[in-house]
Amino acid sequence: MDTAEPGAAANQGAEGPGADPAAAGRSADLAALAAAHGLAVSGERPSLPVYTRRLWSRRHFIVAFATARLTAMYTAARLGQIWQVMTPLLNAAVYYLIFGLLLGTNRGIPNFIAYLCTGVFVFQFTQSAVLAGTRSITDNLGLIRALHFPRACLPIAFTVIQLQQLLFSMAVLGVIVLATGEPLTVRWLLVVPVLLLQSAFNAGLALFMARIGSKTTDMAQLMPFVIRTWMYLSGVFWSVSTFTAHAPKWVATMLNLNPALIFNDLMRYALMQSVTADLLPRHVWEITLGWSLLVGLAGYVFFWQAEEEYGRG
Repeated sequence: MDTAEPGAAANQGAEGPGADPAAAGRSADLAALAAAHGLAVSGERPSLPVYTRRLWSRRHFIVAFATARLTAMYTAARLGQIWQVMTPLLNAAVYYLIFGLLLGTNRGIPNFIAYLCTGVFVFQFTQSAVLAGTRSITDNLGLIRALHFPRACLPIAFTVIQLQQLLFSMAVLGVIVLATGEPLTVRWLLVVPVLLLQSAFNAGLALFMARIGSKTTDMAQLMPFVIRTWMYLSGVFWSVSTFTAHAPKWVATMLNLNPALIFNDLMRYALMQSVTADLLPRHVWEITLGWSLLVGLAGYVFFWQAEEEYGRG
């Protein structure tokens, strides 16, 4: 059990040249007393293994929190939970009008409707997780200050919310893909590992942005513009391979290593027979696993390093 008094009192002793020896002695006695009874400073950051065990023990809280927030999200809307599906569908319709019909970026892309809808649904998962993660600390300061729990629960829970929304959308996406002429094949099973890898990647980004957003509140206003730029570079509504065929090699390499593009292409490969393996980057699964582990673990450690600072000040 954590408590602030003994540990806090232990830190009151001055250590400068003018320190009172009696006060220093009392501080040492209090520190020894706290250590003897297993007391620690309230809010002190635990070691990474201990923190991970505490986070795992809160897994049921994370799922319950995410489910409750998702249920409450559309309660004020007349159509309720239908908006979970309507939002990406309306986005896809707008992008089809602009990029498919007006700008003609659908040229050379078989089954552009399925191609576009898959890109929109998959990228929105990353977009929503990052934007929600950026605000996850600042929007929940009351909960943070009232209860003691690993703060990583919040950005992870918001990633779970977006995953739950995507699962609803994937059912509709499957209908769209089948309705546009794509067959149901064994490759559809690849949807599961793609979503697992993307979830780990998104959670890492959400954790990373949660720490930055907690210190720089203006980041929540800036991130939509950053995400929109990222979307334009991720082949959501145009074929990157068509562009890179005539681009400098270094530009093609940078675009093909874009993790958002890789997740889009893998999902299209899983759902669409017209997207073949030769259209994917070489070693695509190794690259995807690398992105998920790198961003997931780095974001987790980066967030943990500032654990004792969230909700202070």
